[in-house]
Amino acid sequence: ILVTPLDVIKTRLQAQSNPFSKGKCFVYSSGLMDHICVCENGDSKAWCKKPGHFKGMLDAFVKIIQIEGIRSLWSGLPPTLIMALPATVIYFTCYDQLSEALKSRLGKDNEHVPVLAGSLSRVGSVTVVSPLELIRTRMQYRRLSYKQLYACISSEVAVDGWFSLWRGWSSTVLRDVPFSALYWHNYERFKKMLCKEVGVHEPTFFIAFTSGVASGSIAAVITQPFDVVKTHRQTELWTRETSEIPQGGCPSAWAVTRKIVAQNGITGLFAGIIPRLSKVAPACAIMISSYEYGKSFFSHLNEKMNQRP
Repeated sequence: ILVTPLDVIKTRLQAQSNPFSKGKCFVYSSGLMDHICVCENGDSKAWCKKPGHFKGMLDAFVKIIQIEGIRSLWSGLPPTLIMALPATVIYFTCYDQLSEALKSRLGKDNEHVPVLAGSLSRVGSVTVVSPLELIRTRMQYRRLSYKQLYACISSEVAVDGWFSLWRGWSSTVLRDVPFSALYWHNYERFKKMLCKEVGVHEPTFFIAFTSGVASGSIAAVITQPFDVVKTHRQTELWTRETSEIPQGGCPSAWAVTRKIVAQNGITGLFAGIIPRLSKVAPACAIMISSYEYGKSFFSHLNEKMNQRP
């Protein structure tokens, strides 16, 4: 909810310099996960196609509020929440359970625990959400009823098999698994270091928030090339998907990487690093600090309830 305005402004700035046409798509990112949005007939995504003439991020922020109202800064939020909620529930539940299981086997202070738990939990959440993202995009583009959607997916599964529901899965995993491994490894390190420095046994909201910002920023910078490649592959994949172009010609991640380097050099792999950092760092901080606070709150509440006669 808090970082959505940043992405709305970014998308509006992109749209004014490179307008989206029918059958084209763009990546809408909440900072935690991505969604593909498809433009249809020039009016389906009106909030990203309105004339802008913005000079920059601050100018866009002010003009959008003045001309369109403050609610426009949260355009596109419902689909983000619909997809983010199940993904986040699976992600954090798996991480906690895997962490406890790995600590019992490898030792409480083993540095490999957060890396393994973070990577495996991300694979699980991405795997579950990928078919939901495909279904949501299909419904958004073709305005299908549930009966038509079922028939469409059934026919596709009959032709290409069940794995057709996970198109684009590998590109997402290549970006998100390294990010999660780096994020959790650094988060646990910063959290222990700050707890020791302050002299507390469990992280406060401030410690969790600070650790989340630092670990999220480091992971975002290191994995930026994966993110750029994933965005290129994802948008091309979904353009083919919605335009009903055969999937056989979709390039591999390595082919996309070579194409980006050939056209823009190594710096092309770090395109968009500032907007991504401006979303990912606060998103990670808000998410982990809220989670840690909630976990601590309910843990103490349960202890009090159990102590009652």
